[in-house]
Amino acid sequence: MARKLSLTHLMLLALTWRGTVVQCLALTGRLSFVFTCGLRAVCARGWSPAVDPPEDLLISDPGHLGHLDISWSVPAAVRNLTPECARCVYQLEYFNTNTGSWSAVRTARRSYRAQFDLMKDVRVRVYTLLDGPCTNSTVIKSQNYTEVVRRPAGTGVVGTEVQDFLCVYQNMKHLECRWRRSPKTPADSLQSFYFWHRELDHAEECPKYIMLGGVRSGCDFTDKPLPDFTDINFCVNGSSPDGLLRPSFFSLQIQNHVKPEPAQLHLHVEADQLQLRWERPAGRVPGHCLDWEVEQNQEGPDGKMKSEKVNVQQTSFALTSVHDKDRSCFRVRSKLSRYCADRSFWSEWSQPACYPEEEAVPEPEPDLVLVYVYVAIAIIAMLVVLLCVGLVLKVRRSRKTKKPDSLLTTLFARNSAVVATEA
Repeated sequence: MARKLSLTHLMLLALTWRGTVVQCLALTGRLSFVFTCGLRAVCARGWSPAVDPPEDLLISDPGHLGHLDISWSVPAAVRNLTPECARCVYQLEYFNTNTGSWSAVRTARRSYRAQFDLMKDVRVRVYTLLDGPCTNSTVIKSQNYTEVVRRPAGTGVVGTEVQDFLCVYQNMKHLECRWRRSPKTPADSLQSFYFWHRELDHAEECPKYIMLGGVRSGCDFTDKPLPDFTDINFCVNGSSPDGLLRPSFFSLQIQNHVKPEPAQLHLHVEADQLQLRWERPAGRVPGHCLDWEVEQNQEGPDGKMKSEKVNVQQTSFALTSVHDKDRSCFRVRSKLSRYCADRSFWSEWSQPACYPEEEAVPEPEPDLVLVYVYVAIAIIAMLVVLLCVGLVLKVRRSRKTKKPDSLLTTLFARNSAVVATEA
């Protein structure tokens, strides 16, 4: 009896295993599913399947100054796989030069766009991931990946990249970008500046160049508003008699480059407290986004200056103790807080306000006696000059009068001598 039960159990197990295999293979409608699907295993408990990585990985440049297109195709072993059998997803990884680490994204599409620094290597790799009934509803990742490395173009005269490139978003009104020429840039070079963001179909040239010493040294976007919280790509290239200049590429978001305008500081005393107040700069900069720094310069009895800085969130500051003998001067500046921007520029310092104020020292009134003396001396000097001029003119006139008389006398004496001789 026991032997019959054992045989019955074995037959049931065999039928169950056979039915499971047939059911799994029937999902593709063909017995060669194991090879076509790319899963090198048997559909049973405890398998260890594998899947191939994507093929035809390609990086293309549409001319967006570093915003590149990435595309790939389905692995050959997975192309005939039905959607009911497994779902195919891809894991794209690319090296982010800004963070110095790899960034990863999973997508069901076979294309993706990412931002890169074209002056550095562009490294991209992609995996295949399968999920579905034929994988026991577990995600299976390809052990290998397909990788492409794109090197910088390296064209242009060596060492002619621009230096000290900096963009400042002035009080969130307009953007100014400036750069400095490399010492190796030929004198007769002409540099050009281009920009691109997602709202543009193609890269555009600088709307208004900033000139310094007769050469282009920056770009003014006063009449060309740019979007916030969007990657904006820039490129500075050019040409020279020695050949093309080596291009430089940059990418930034303008809300991280705001420089607020300086504030107006007011100072007064209330109930033995020194009150400092100031107004937020007018413009698009939100008031709650500004962090403030107050600087106090205090002059001690020995004449030495002591400086101290305090960070505040509000637009006022109070000192509980006031020393009339110790003169203190204050000024304030601001920048965007880390809650509104990743980074920011400090504004210029406000005009200093001091307490106690310097008393205006009255200018000494001129002594009237001295004034009269000076006037008298001036008059006497003028009279002396006039007398001297008159004497000179009189002497000149007298000389002119004496000369004709002496000439007539000489002639008359000569004529008299001739007459006497003849007689």
